Amino acid sequence: MNSNQPQLDPARFDTLTSPEKIWGLNNIAQALGVSTDKARRLARLDDCPIYRPEPGGSFFAFRSELMAWLKKKRK
Repeated sequence: MNSNQPQLDPARFDTLTSPEKIWGLNNIAQALGVSTDKARRLARLDDCPIYRPEPGGSFFAFRSELMAWLKKKRK
């Protein structure tokens, strides 16, 4: 493996393979235009499409679901 390339982590893997999926609260917050703390609070809402498959696991979301949820909330 070339040492000049960054390590392959979930966020980088998704960027290379599936830009629809967003990994991590920081990236989700950036996509929503809110702070990380706000994204964490939103993830606690039952209708918000931010997922955490297991306690201690990484948060993730699908960009299309987030955008549809935002549109629904704005009405």
